Amino acid sequence: MTRPRYKRTPTETDQAPVMLPSVVMTVAEDGTMTVTVDGERHLPEPFAPPWRREAFAAILDTLTSQRSTPVRVEVREADGTVFTDIIVPTRRRQPAPELGTSSAAVPAVTAPTELQVVQGEGFVPGEDVAVAVILTHSDAAHNGTARGLLTPKQVASSPTREAILFGRISGTLTVVRLR
Repeated sequence: MTRPRYKRTPTETDQAPVMLPSVVMTVAEDGTMTVTVDGERHLPEPFAPPWRREAFAAILDTLTSQRSTPVRVEVREADGTVFTDIIVPTRRRQPAPELGTSSAAVPAVTAPTELQVVQGEGFVPGEDVAVAVILTHSDAAHNGTARGLLTPKQVASSPTREAILFGRISGTLTVVRLR
């Protein structure tokens, strides 16, 4: 059998594999961290204190939102333990436009909307916390508290008059009665 006299054109299967950005977080005994992205140091803002374990979620949120792609994360603990995961950027949804309005219309002056605060405790600092009737997501504060803001229309859409805060990392679940 003779070989063909033409060069084979590359196919989809011949392409290089997809490479995710690689984030390595190395945690020291005192809780400080060094962070590298694709081998290059990722430093805190100028004059800010060094990275700490508590900034873990905030750092990942920033890195994934900058890239709008998932990242491969490796956490190296001081005791030698290594954790690896793929982190997908959180979706920050914009509110849907009101039906029947056109972009050329003059915006109407409306009264300020009263928001209801839904709050809970016991979350891992910086973790993603779901606020259910799941309408939105929030991040836990540095002290582990979380809150969600609901419009009166969102509160009215809840037949049980309850909202849930759910920590996707800690598994913390808080059920809050709505007014």
